[in-house]
Amino acid sequence: MSNMENRFNLVDEAWIPVAGVGRVSLWQVFENPHRNLGGNPVQRIALTKLLLAIAQAAATPADEQGWRTLGAEGLARSCLAYLDRWHERFYLYGERPFLQIPAIGAAVLQSYGAVLPEVSTGNTTVLNQGQVERRLNDGEKALLLVSLMGFALSGKKTDNSVVLTPGYAGKRNDKGKPSSSKPGPAVAHMGLLHSFLIGSNLQETLWLNLLTTRQIEQTMIFPQGIGTPPWERMPDGEDCPAAQALRQSLMGRLVPLCRFCLLAEDGLHYSEGLAHPSYKEGVCDPSVAVDHSGKEPKALWVDPDKRPWRELTSLLGFIEQGGRQGFQSLQLRAGLDRARDATEAFAIWSGGLRVSSNAGEQYASGSDDFVDSQVWLHSSMLGSPWFAQLKAEMDALGELAKGLYGRVLAFFKEQRVDGGKLAAQASTLFWQLSERRFQQLVDACDPDAQGAEQRRQLRLFFAGYVQLAYDRFCPKDTARQLDAWAKCRPNLSKYLHQEA
Repeated sequence: MSNMENRFNLVDEAWIPVAGVGRVSLWQVFENPHRNLGGNPVQRIALTKLLLAIAQAAATPADEQGWRTLGAEGLARSCLAYLDRWHERFYLYGERPFLQIPAIGAAVLQSYGAVLPEVSTGNTTVLNQGQVERRLNDGEKALLLVSLMGFALSGKKTDNSVVLTPGYAGKRNDKGKPSSSKPGPAVAHMGLLHSFLIGSNLQETLWLNLLTTRQIEQTMIFPQGIGTPPWERMPDGEDCPAAQALRQSLMGRLVPLCRFCLLAEDGLHYSEGLAHPSYKEGVCDPSVAVDHSGKEPKALWVDPDKRPWRELTSLLGFIEQGGRQGFQSLQLRAGLDRARDATEAFAIWSGGLRVSSNAGEQYASGSDDFVDSQVWLHSSMLGSPWFAQLKAEMDALGELAKGLYGRVLAFFKEQRVDGGKLAAQASTLFWQLSERRFQQLVDACDPDAQGAEQRRQLRLFFAGYVQLAYDRFCPKDTARQLDAWAKCRPNLSKYLHQEA
């Protein structure tokens, strides 16, 4: 079938994964109040950013009053009207294929598996069936395309010999030859951690994360303001006027077009697209947390050994500071107060993909993985006292993990064995066990008498996790082991009896 024929319209066809439902169309997202997006963390982030781009294009409110007046249902109606008006621009195939550049058809064809970080291609070892490359249907191709716009990995898989803007040198190295591609702005060097507010349903989630014109102006990082969605005005090349406008607008961060693609039956034509400024240059996605207080900006990265729920106090540090120090996420800082005032409860979802790199080539290997966490917050208890208590409890858990590491290390030192790796595994097990009680801990940080009693009970669980992890890695089968086990056993009396 010819790719010039308009077919598979994303407004009408089911392609977006929704938890507990299956795949739905763009129209169904805004017509029905589904609970949450599905898919892996990268797909969830990319889809959320796409839906937010549609929402911002359809109904960006001027200020907070306009945001309140709009409401979640009003936003959904505006988005449906927008999709109806721009229906012709959402065909995956045709004369104007969605988020694709027909001229990039001159680039070498790359297999779909080659641009999926979880799929093994070439001489990469296959560890499980999920890593085997398979044929994608149109809905899966659309999802991959949206994900590649911001989450493409760096390397030589792009055909950078094809340059669409005359004189553009961004795809050439110092010797004038085609260069390796840069990582997508949503990934950067190691995999940026993204965070969003989550409402009772997907429509409310988009409403809570919708930025106002005033908020966008106050960031002072988007000279073009909201900007024009790329499907309304696709760039002709890497540095044409449309490309320059996208690099300077919010739309360019929601749908970055960091790769120029053209879908084919068995693969895609693939080349580097727009080169966006990085967080070190003062520009980042609203969902990314960056600390500008030091000499150089620092970002929060995805860490499979430190799941995102452990970063909650860093992400919400502005509650206590009341200023601009520490990590700042525009998405959370702009939306937390409004979410607290407009809803009884909401969640903070954080996730992403950790990647490694070698000689400019990015890949997911070893301990690299997708990670995500979701924590629900009750609006009535949010404030400085709650945050201070949560921070104290998290600091105490950190001391427990640190103490456990030292005790396991001491145990093996008594055996005259290097126990560094096992001590790290014991600490990891402690955090894994603690995660199952973290939501209860968040709820128990309400500064009242009932909360204090709940925290005392939870401390018994956390102390028990320390002992469980210690016993798991420090055997007492022989007399020598038993002596070392008793000598090095963690003393948790201070933690259990200090003020909760």
